[in-house]
Amino acid sequence: MGSTLRALRALVLLAGFHLLGVLLLAALAGTDYLLLAHAPAAVATKLAVISVLLAIPLVRGLFMLRTPKGEEPPGLPVTEADEPELWRTVRELADQVGTRAPSRIVLIGDANAAVSENARLLGLLPGPRRLHLGIPLMQGLTEAQLRAVLAHELGHYAGFDTRLTALTLRGRAQLQRTIRHFEKRAGSVEARERARQERKNAKAEARGRKGREIDTAGAGITYRTLARIHTAYAKLYLRTTLADSRRQEYAADASAARIAGRDATASALREIPVLEGAFGFYVRSYATLGTDARLLPPRGEVFGGFGRMLSARQLELAGLRSELPTEPTSPYDSHPPVADRVRRIELLPADGRADEAHGAAVTLLADEERTYAALEDAVITDEVRQFRRTADWQELLDCAMAGNLAALNTPLHRALVLYTRSRPTLPALLTLIDDGQLWQLARRLPLSDEAVAAKGRAFREFVRPTLHNSLHSMVMAEFSARSRMRWEFSWEQPPRARLLPAPGSTRDDGTSELDAAIAVAVDRALADHPDTAPLRALLPPAPRSPRETEAPR
Repeated sequence: MGSTLRALRALVLLAGFHLLGVLLLAALAGTDYLLLAHAPAAVATKLAVISVLLAIPLVRGLFMLRTPKGEEPPGLPVTEADEPELWRTVRELADQVGTRAPSRIVLIGDANAAVSENARLLGLLPGPRRLHLGIPLMQGLTEAQLRAVLAHELGHYAGFDTRLTALTLRGRAQLQRTIRHFEKRAGSVEARERARQERKNAKAEARGRKGREIDTAGAGITYRTLARIHTAYAKLYLRTTLADSRRQEYAADASAARIAGRDATASALREIPVLEGAFGFYVRSYATLGTDARLLPPRGEVFGGFGRMLSARQLELAGLRSELPTEPTSPYDSHPPVADRVRRIELLPADGRADEAHGAAVTLLADEERTYAALEDAVITDEVRQFRRTADWQELLDCAMAGNLAALNTPLHRALVLYTRSRPTLPALLTLIDDGQLWQLARRLPLSDEAVAAKGRAFREFVRPTLHNSLHSMVMAEFSARSRMRWEFSWEQPPRARLLPAPGSTRDDGTSELDAAIAVAVDRALADHPDTAPLRALLPPAPRSPRETEAPR
């Protein structure tokens, strides 16, 4: 099928989505006409009201088919004066691809790159283009690999398939937006109905009556039904245009290999999934480490730290590059499996360009540190920017972990509250264990059906892992509260806690003797016949009150 026929098919399918809403409205109007003509007036009026209620989400759905005003992801727009080398590279690549260069470059905080165009007349008339380029991508790619990525993205706009691309992407975006609209409306209606029933139950309970079980099965059913209808059409649309979308990806890959080199293009495809996963890990484990304590890394380090982590974990990342996805992320993914794309590129003849542009892509930036700081200001919300900046990553780790331990809320904490009706503390727990109430307390833990039914030793074996982890955490929190713990920050591995015993009492392997002794003492406290004496002996003494420290007169 030629480009013209494929574009015509995409246009018909897109028009069919509009037509679907019109037909549903027409069916409702026809039903109302028949009812008004033949049904009793009272019945016809009620059914007409129901039809109007059904028509409202349909009309809203039709309005959702309009392309909304452009909403850029948060980012840092850069001019040619800001980043001359980056702009020169992008323009050079656009010339080699044979298409217009973007009129706007926006740096973003994701491991991604994309070129978008505000086309008009269903994508048939060109419009201004934007390049969204992720700083984390630049930190992890070589210059040659980045050139391959940019050549691929620009390659989507080379030749007549640009029009097909615009039509297909428009249809995909509208389908997804409309379905999300229906699902969001259904969720809102369900939430309102749940809140209404909860208020009603609260009033009944205030009067001494039992509240009814909350049932929201029927709430939002019209929106859900419409979402299912449009989802069915969306699957047809996506499956029909899937071959075209994947053909475009292969063509863009070939364009990238021609311009940036076979090896650079193949290695970039291997690297991108690794960088996406690595950046997600970095955000969870490093960049947002201090969020609960309202802390931020030093200025510029929210993104700057990612490059340091990549450098420190090269061996770990090398293993991931060989584990390419062999299946699409979903049956409707417009991108072919990465493994297949890499295989096709590596089958191309060698082009002798393996040694080109091995420098880091991030060096294209005029001033890396300044850009990292400016990007933070552009993408971090106003609320988060009010968080305190720490002096370095070590301070961030120390303060964050101390705050987490101070706010510890393990299953054992919650069980203690239920059992004692008082604040859960380690001394209170140890006293309760000494009084022989440990296993009665354990019945208040979250338990599986098997654990609930178990007795004696079997029950103790079920709950002992949860008890051990929770008690160990409580002991560590006690050391932290007494300033007897130090955290070791590392880009290569998770943070490690170091307890601070008396000088000279460390083992040859570097593990604190006190740490090992705590593990043994916790086991003793949770034995079939508990003994808290070893654990009490290890705990740091509580600070003495001012009255206790006064010198005798």
